[in-house]
Amino acid sequence: MRYDIVIIGGAIVGSSIAYYLREEGFSGSIALVERDPQFAHAATTLSMASIRQQFSIPQNIRLSQFTLKLFRRLKEEFGAEADIGFREGGYLILAGEAGLPILKANHEAQIAEGADILLEDAGQLTRRFPWLSDEGIVAGAYGRSGEGWFDAHAMLTLFRKALRDKTIDFITASVTGIARDGNRVTGVSLDNGQTLEAGTVVNAAGPNAGKVAAFAGLSLPVEPRKRNVFVFEAREKYADMPLLVDPSGLYVRPEGSVYLTGGAEPEEGDGPADPRDFEVDWSLFEEVVWPTLATRIPAFEAIKATRAWAGHYDYNTLDQNAIIGPHPEVGNFLFANGFSGHGLQQAPAVGKALAELIVQGGYRTIDCSAFGYERVAEGRAFRELNVI
Repeated sequence: MRYDIVIIGGAIVGSSIAYYLREEGFSGSIALVERDPQFAHAATTLSMASIRQQFSIPQNIRLSQFTLKLFRRLKEEFGAEADIGFREGGYLILAGEAGLPILKANHEAQIAEGADILLEDAGQLTRRFPWLSDEGIVAGAYGRSGEGWFDAHAMLTLFRKALRDKTIDFITASVTGIARDGNRVTGVSLDNGQTLEAGTVVNAAGPNAGKVAAFAGLSLPVEPRKRNVFVFEAREKYADMPLLVDPSGLYVRPEGSVYLTGGAEPEEGDGPADPRDFEVDWSLFEEVVWPTLATRIPAFEAIKATRAWAGHYDYNTLDQNAIIGPHPEVGNFLFANGFSGHGLQQAPAVGKALAELIVQGGYRTIDCSAFGYERVAEGRAFRELNVI
C-alpha cells in the first residue's frame, strides 16, 4: 500500500493535520494511523481540555488565538450541531514575589498580541474573587475573555467525523518501524504486518513521539510524563471561578457541580512514564493537593475527592515547547510534537500550518519556523516559561 502522506497518531494533532490538508486542497492519498482508536489512553482525551493566551512567547499565543477563532465559528466550520461546550471562564495565574518579574514580562508579551489579560495586585484580586486567599501572593494575571475550557472528546469527534467525507484511510495499528533510504523516509511498518510506502511521514504520535522518531533513526527529546487529575466535591459553588494556577503549580477549576484539580507532581524525580502506567497516585491528593487548596481557597478545607484519572502527555525535555516542521536533513519526515501540555488547544493551528507548508511550500497563516527542529539539533532551547 502506498500513500502520499502517512500521519502517525490519529488524535487531535494528527486529525487536525489531515483535516487541514484537505481544506488546503491536497488531493493525494492520506493514511491516518492510530493504535488506540477509542482514545482511551490518548493525551487528547485525558487532558484538562482548556485554552489560554497566557504564554510567555508570542508564537504560542498566536497558535492558541487561531484555535480560539475556530471555537468562535465552530458551527460555520463543522455544521449547525457543532458544540464543544466551550466555557469562557478565564485563567487566573498567581505569583509570589519571586515570580512577579516573569508574570509581568509574560503579561507584556500577551498584551502586545492583543490578549485580554488583566494584571492585578493581591488586593484587587481578593476584591474580585472574595473566596481567594492572598497568602504569599503579590499579583495575578486574569484572562477576562479568550480563555476557558471545553469538551475534548467533543472536539476530537468533530474533526474525526469531518474526515469521513475527506477520503482519509483510517488504519488501526501500532508503528513498529520506519524505513529510510539515505535522507528520505520511504515507508512505515505496522504491527499488523502491513508496510505503508510513504511519500511523506508526519509524526503526530503525542507522548510516543520520541519512540516514533527513533524508528527513523532520528533523535527527538520528547517523552511521556504522567499526570494525575482529581475530581472533588465542595459545599461552596463558585460560579465565577476561573482556572486558577497557584504559584506551587497546582491548578483547580470548576466542572459543573464539582471541581477538577492537578499539577501536584514534584519536579524532583519527574521523568519518563511507563507507557502502561495509568494508575492514580492518590497520595498526591492527600499530601499536596488538599493542603494547597485549603491555603489558597479556605472554603476548600472541607472537600471530598470522588474520582480521578491519570494520563500521559508529550513532554519536550529541551524547552517544553512544540517541535513543528520537517527534519533539516530528512526533509520528508515532519514533526508535530512536544507540546508539553498545550497540544490540544494548539492542534488546529499546527494542522493548518503544516498543511500550508506541505501544499503551498511555506507557512502562510502562522509562521511556525521558530518551532523548527533546527534548535533541537543545535541544543538551543526556545523555552516556554508558562508551562502548566
